[in-house]
Amino acid sequence: MNKSELIKAVAAKAEVSAALAAKVIDAALEEAVAAVKKGENVQLVGYATIAVAHKAARKGINPATKQAIEIPARKVVKIKPGAKFAL
Repeated sequence: MNKSELIKAVAAKAEVSAALAAKVIDAALEEAVAAVKKGENVQLVGYATIAVAHKAARKGINPATKQAIEIPARKVVKIKPGAKFAL
């Protein structure tokens, strides 16, 4: 399912226009992204938790040259699915 299919499905289920559903979905996603960028966790109870994780610096190997390289520390986004995603 892509974003436009999600918008259509939400609009049909909520019995609202597709334009309104798109505005709501866009606003929710923008707020989630803004919170994660601030370093906050986003918890959608039963669905997912979105958090920032820190990856430490480490050594790696350049596959083209086989030389050792230093991979810098960085932040990554981790998404942990909730109980409603159990298959």
